[in-house]
Amino acid sequence: MFSVTVRDHMMVAHSFHGEVFGPARRLHGATFVVDATFRRAELDGDNIVVDIALATEELKAVLGELTFRNLDDEPAFAGTNTTTEFLAKVIADRLADRARAGRLGEGARGLAGITVTLHESHVAWASYERAL
Repeated sequence: MFSVTVRDHMMVAHSFHGEVFGPARRLHGATFVVDATFRRAELDGDNIVVDIALATEELKAVLGELTFRNLDDEPAFAGTNTTTEFLAKVIADRLADRARAGRLGEGARGLAGITVTLHESHVAWASYERAL
């Protein structure tokens, strides 16, 4: 399996519901380094997994929908704990939608999957992997 990873970051504010979250139940900020990995079994006709420039642009666009926002105020996330794991899935799903729509180039229609990893710090991160 071949893969290409692009990276960006986002900054959000949010709070959590539930005893398990302790002090994180209060409103707090989070800065995530975000890796999006695109996979395919065989290279396309140009011998690439995906156009890196387009993948970078689309990741930036998806993160732009989230960054500098209080996720508690976003209607799409009402009543939801926007955990690192949850956000990894949101970003992966949005990138998958863009790939299917051709926004990552025609060659991206042959992608097998996407993995999105959100790094909370140098010692903790979470990922979501999905097929296309």
